[in-house]
Amino acid sequence: MTALAFKVGDVVEVLSEAEILATLDENGALDKMPFMTEMLEYCGKRLRVGKVAHKACDTLSRSGIRKMESAVHLEGVRCTGAAHGGCEAQCMIYWKHAWIKHVDSPDATPDVVAHNEPRLQPLLQIASRRPDGDDGEPRYRCQATEMLNATPEGLPILNLGQYLDDFRSGNVSAFQSGRALAAGVYNRMQDVLPRGLRVKGGKHWGTLVGRAPGKTPTQELGLQPGEWVRIKSREEIEQTINADLLNRGLGIDAEMARFCGRTVRVARRVNNIIDEHTGKMLHMKSPCIVLEGVVCEGAFSGSCPREIPSYWREIWLERVETTNTPTRNADTAGVR
Repeated sequence: MTALAFKVGDVVEVLSEAEILATLDENGALDKMPFMTEMLEYCGKRLRVGKVAHKACDTLSRSGIRKMESAVHLEGVRCTGAAHGGCEAQCMIYWKHAWIKHVDSPDATPDVVAHNEPRLQPLLQIASRRPDGDDGEPRYRCQATEMLNATPEGLPILNLGQYLDDFRSGNVSAFQSGRALAAGVYNRMQDVLPRGLRVKGGKHWGTLVGRAPGKTPTQELGLQPGEWVRIKSREEIEQTINADLLNRGLGIDAEMARFCGRTVRVARRVNNIIDEHTGKMLHMKSPCIVLEGVVCEGAFSGSCPREIPSYWREIWLERVETTNTPTRNADTAGVR
């Protein structure tokens, strides 16, 4: 258990460009975490801490939960992708403690007025790119592509201090913290026990079972932002994914399965996102759908605070004409 410099709900002020520049290395980063051009508009502004980012899930090598030093997420602050080729992932931004400071009120006049630092913008522009690929297409560098470098140390499932910090920081409730621990232990046992002793064939908690024979089916609904949809049942979705839980290359995990049966609105269609492994912009043949308020909550993945938006195939959704369709809370919907 560590001392927490910030907690959820704390009001902080983002430092000026000059102050932030003083913390960055020649790669525009602090502790290998880049400060990005998309963050400049918040210099001098006051916001609340949304989550304490003391750890992060590894979406690059799938190694599990990793330790993050001295960082927070600020309420509602997601990357616009404006300086990264128009990437539409809208990742939560990491703010190192050295880039923010405590304040008493979000309405008070900032102590340091944000001003332009002429050396910072060129540094960030250079730092946002990798060398172009052999195909001549640009390669980008951002906080997501550098996640492994910024989190060199893993967090074992039985490191109980992380769960205490999840609760003490205000990231999650005591129940949610305990659930994440229980799910982590259960999944680990499924991985290490002899096959004959595993439950349900070794399936991780809450995951689906792919039942689609051969090539997975597809469907285009032409969904648009603002439309209401119902996320199909677990049984319906299982008929559309293969043994690797993929539909045409897009996966659905236990965190998404928690929302099965829920009625929500379409937030946006996603066509372009940066490949975290290569930095290359991926142009989707079939747009993915992002739903309002549906993000990974880390319920079964160590209470990760990244709140990554979930990407949905249209075949996993169906239009509804009314908002009166019964819904279920994600904490209890279809978990097995």
